[in-house]
Amino acid sequence: MTTLATIALWILLFILCWPLAVLALLAWPILWLLSIPFRLVGIGVGGLLALVQAIVFLPARLLGWRPA
Repeated sequence: MTTLATIALWILLFILCWPLAVLALLAWPILWLLSIPFRLVGIGVGGLLALVQAIVFLPARLLGWRPA
């Protein structure tokens, strides 16, 4: 559904201002490539926080507590 909305918005932009729509179409892959390092950092931080959570909850799990 997001892809359909993106295409519809791009077509609307193309109708209103086609040079801006073409520029957005050309800039999209470059912006996607620039965002890859930030995504990798986000994945790493998420994994680190999951590890810290597992270490903190380990004593409770050993005593029989189950997450809801």
